[in-house]
Amino acid sequence: MKASSQKDSKKNISHIAIIMDGNGRWASARGLPRYEGHAQGLKTLRKLLKELRDFDLKYLTIFSFSLDNWRRPEEETSKLMQLLRKFISNDLSELHNNNVRIKIIGSRSNIPKDILSLIKGAEDLTSENKGLYLQVAFNYSGRHEIINASKRIALAASKGDLDPSNINSDIFESHLYTAGVPDPDLIIRSGSEKRISNFLLWQLSYAEVYFEECLWPDYNKTKLERAIEDYSNRSRRFGNVISEKK
Repeated sequence: MKASSQKDSKKNISHIAIIMDGNGRWASARGLPRYEGHAQGLKTLRKLLKELRDFDLKYLTIFSFSLDNWRRPEEETSKLMQLLRKFISNDLSELHNNNVRIKIIGSRSNIPKDILSLIKGAEDLTSENKGLYLQVAFNYSGRHEIINASKRIALAASKGDLDPSNINSDIFESHLYTAGVPDPDLIIRSGSEKRISNFLLWQLSYAEVYFEECLWPDYNKTKLERAIEDYSNRSRRFGNVISEKK
């Protein structure tokens, strides 16, 4: 797809969410430790972020680490924490120079203090940037996000700061991690699995879904173009009926 057609095909898309699945299977298929798959997946992400300059995308949300991932072997989770440290430490300067704003969404509990410090530093440094808004779902669970929002709303109501009869979608969304960010237009999942795995359960209500067969370390710009092209050929109804031409 040429640069001009890239912009034409995505004129109605501003937010893409990606589940970067298949790192472990990629490594296992090559007789490598699972960590090597995650490291290769980070290289894929780094390359894709550079290539996104060819697209007029405003928001990108990536699922990097789930609350459920703590069930994995300690060695693997430790390596994943190290990859996040490496990503922020090594890539922050370039992302900032490219006007990328970084926002980490998810629970801040059970996260090592040095990583919390890196997260705050990345968010503070890029808070005024006006380019791509990069949301990284880390230590994240869609159900946990909804429960957390519900608790905050209930607390406000119990203190008399919020009339329960006034609670609506806008108020609820203002208590989510993603407050102020539009819902994704398109969600892409690599790795051939066909589920959303507790990711952005509220926000994906009307998102178009695209499943990519390749494992995440093999993902590239061409595959992203194909997903966007597929999206551009769909009709988004949002519950309405589109009259058929006779």
